[in-house]
Amino acid sequence: MSELSIISRHAFTVLAGQLAVMAFGVTDTIVAGRHAQESLAALSIGSAVFISVYVALMGVLQALLPVWAEQRGAGAQGAIGASVRQSLYLWAVACVLGMAVLLSPGPILQWTEVPPQLRAEVRAYLAILAFGLPPALLFRIYSTLNQALGHPQLVTWLQVGSLALKVPLSIWFTFGGAGLAPQGAAGCAWATLAVNYGLLLVGWKMLRGHPMYAPLALWHPMERPDGAQLGRFMRLGLPAGLSILVEVTSFTLMALFIARQGALASAAHQIASNLAAVLYMVPLSLAIATSARVSYWRGAGDEQRAGATALKGFWLSALMGCALAATLSIARQPIASLYSTNAEVVALATSLLLWVAAYHVADALQTLCIFVLRSYRITLAPLLVYGVLLWGVGLYGGYRLAYHGLAGWGPLHSPAPFWAASAAALGVTALVFSALLLGVLSLQRHHSAQRD
Repeated sequence: MSELSIISRHAFTVLAGQLAVMAFGVTDTIVAGRHAQESLAALSIGSAVFISVYVALMGVLQALLPVWAEQRGAGAQGAIGASVRQSLYLWAVACVLGMAVLLSPGPILQWTEVPPQLRAEVRAYLAILAFGLPPALLFRIYSTLNQALGHPQLVTWLQVGSLALKVPLSIWFTFGGAGLAPQGAAGCAWATLAVNYGLLLVGWKMLRGHPMYAPLALWHPMERPDGAQLGRFMRLGLPAGLSILVEVTSFTLMALFIARQGALASAAHQIASNLAAVLYMVPLSLAIATSARVSYWRGAGDEQRAGATALKGFWLSALMGCALAATLSIARQPIASLYSTNAEVVALATSLLLWVAAYHVADALQTLCIFVLRSYRITLAPLLVYGVLLWGVGLYGGYRLAYHGLAGWGPLHSPAPFWAASAAALGVTALVFSALLLGVLSLQRHHSAQRD
């Protein structure tokens, strides 16, 4: 089987699972939107905070994929089990930090000037999700391990199956019924909490019983923390996690800054951001599949095949990004209508989706690049680029344009300036990352030629 076929099959399997997870968010957005405009606005703000925390912490654990894929390529299965046990120490620290933020969101809500009438519902939403964070992060370790082993289907089956539980629970908890009072946006959080623990339980049973995991010796007694190995994890995972934090907060903080424009703007932005997140699952899946194969070949000592695999993934991601952006541009109005029955919300969301399409093209390229760069242990440079461009140009530029004016334009009290500035910043980021990746691959080819 060709590398392109392996990447495509791996990515498609990951994508099916990721879309099932994203369907959680789509479900919550539609359910909250049909419950009340205020519920949708509270969901937009609460999910922005939760995603910022969760994805940053998840990024530290997801960054271990190249480590385990390289160990697989080198045939060191026993080392994978020991490495997974050490990753649980990172998980414990991540849970403490994440829950502390989610249980005390007051400073964040005050700093971003979230309207006072929405804060109580947002706090209730985040307090529930705080207790769903530990199982969610444990399941992320399970997912990353399976992706590194080249068996993402064992994750996808669980994610798709869990959707059958999430949808009815979100509807029931949000609208109430059968003796349960309506919970509003908090109902969506209760449904997520139940699903997270269900996924963890089934994943644990898989690790205990599936013969595929037996050679990894996962269930040996926990070793004491290995400072050297944890240091290697942190040198890879911490910059990766911070990079994801910058990337995601440049995206999610828009929701908090837009909240001061009122429920209409927040609701329309929630639709746009939800679609952007759904589209992101395609390049994310390709990036996971490509980086797993690149790391596998690097672990096997074949740098030439690793570089060729990286290029195939790059061009495939670029092609898919352009195709999805074009589809969204053409069908943006009927897509927005699926989310809300409010004509004003649909009209504003439709206008934002043109910017989402441009944002996605750049997102597809930079996502593939940054994942593959991690396979080559390059994490600090992307972090610096993210900080300057996504925070400095995208988020700050959108804020200035929306509320104070910039270079003779504005102030424009609309979500559109945030999306326009973010799309421009992400476009430059994609160009920088593409040049960096191509430079790394060229250097690796030169070194391989010298060794030969």
